[in-house]
Amino acid sequence: MSKKNKNRIGVVYSTNPDFEYQESGNNEQETAGNSAQNLKIWLDRKGGNKLVTRVADFKGNAFDLAVLKKSLQAACGSGGTVKNGEVLLQGDHRDKVLDYLIKEGYQAKKAGG
Repeated sequence: MSKKNKNRIGVVYSTNPDFEYQESGNNEQETAGNSAQNLKIWLDRKGGNKLVTRVADFKGNAFDLAVLKKSLQAACGSGGTVKNGEVLLQGDHRDKVLDYLIKEGYQAKKAGG
């Protein structure tokens, strides 16, 4: 089966020889510009009492969020992941992340305790 057919949602099989599948429009959310982003940065504790720096409120698609995660990992020298639309970085890197985001033109501030 071709990759094109795998992306079809809702239609499994049709006996109609004149059937034409109508693909839905692009559901990806447009990514707002850096200055339009209002990101929140806070420290969180995960399992094993590990510290995690969390960056939230990103408005955009998953690809752009992954690009932001990769650049934050490089800036902090730390590992990280994207979960539930948030970037999670291993360790306490709030100051580094805040400086990097402001330098890149994002509106960002520390949140939480």
